[in-house]
Amino acid sequence: MRIRLRGINSKKKILADGTRRTYWYAWKSGPRLPGKPGDPEFAAAYNAAVTRKMEPPTGTLLSILQGFQVSSDWDDLAPRTKRDYVNLIKIIEQKFGDFPLSALSDRRTRGLFMEWRDERAERSRRQADYGWQVLARILSWAHDRGLVIANPCEKGGRLYRGSRADKVWTQDDEAAFLASAPRHLHLPLLLALWTGQRQGDLLRLAWTQYDGRVVRLRQSKTGTRVVIPVGAPLKIALDAIGGKLGPILLNSDGNPWTADGFRSSWRKACAAAGVVGVTFNDLRGTAVTRLALAGCTEAEIVTITGHSLHDVRSILDAHYLHRDPALGESAIRKLETGSKFSDRAPG
Repeated sequence: MRIRLRGINSKKKILADGTRRTYWYAWKSGPRLPGKPGDPEFAAAYNAAVTRKMEPPTGTLLSILQGFQVSSDWDDLAPRTKRDYVNLIKIIEQKFGDFPLSALSDRRTRGLFMEWRDERAERSRRQADYGWQVLARILSWAHDRGLVIANPCEKGGRLYRGSRADKVWTQDDEAAFLASAPRHLHLPLLLALWTGQRQGDLLRLAWTQYDGRVVRLRQSKTGTRVVIPVGAPLKIALDAIGGKLGPILLNSDGNPWTADGFRSSWRKACAAAGVVGVTFNDLRGTAVTRLALAGCTEAEIVTITGHSLHDVRSILDAHYLHRDPALGESAIRKLETGSKFSDRAPG
């Protein structure tokens, strides 16, 4: 029985006496193997070499990067997040895989990692921040478990300062989209506006999670469980389709959406409707904005969207809730209603 050993590399040499000899290596630039393919000692040496190659050198950053990817923290990540992390971890491995863990406590190490982030920022500040975030998270995981004595990437701040303060869907955007987009894209819009949930969670939402009164779901990114009362417009749309099994949102062929397929269809529909400058992700912030404009408290918004109270305050203050004139009007009307002062002009 012949067993194919992958990656084996051979080199032919002419010895001093003129004879030709073939030398075998476990892989290119790998260790030399005794004998020839088929010999017992050859296979044993090959297996030992591959095992040593797969085991990361102890005391290096590579061992931490690989350890994180077999941890319970890794298992808790959403599939999309895992794919993004794998790409960034490969980049980190190439740059710092052999970096000694003992050097993490050196004050100069933070500067070294920041130089790497600055280099990546020349191409994309957002991606530079994401790479820093991934490295910081892995080092935090290792630090909590006593595998490293310091996390030089802790509290590194951000280079990307982009804000979506004005990136909210207006009533005109909504109307234009509904007038132009295919009908199978109407329900995703309503679900996002009336629940404030992420695209991935809405694409996975099943009919069993809607009982005719509320939608129940566990957010994949945070694990937060939310129970969302269904508003009248959304209830009408759901009940008109309801009584089915499987995902609520389906494509034009009646099949569940893929994430890429949905994003592509959504972009095309927005372009056709003349809706520019906002994305599906902005509907989550739009929901927060509309709840605030309707007079909802922060606690009420948290209950519906699943944000933390701190996140809601940050969203309303800096990210999504642009300074809508309706807020100022509402504030003055409330002040007038609750004022104890006389409405007489001062004399």
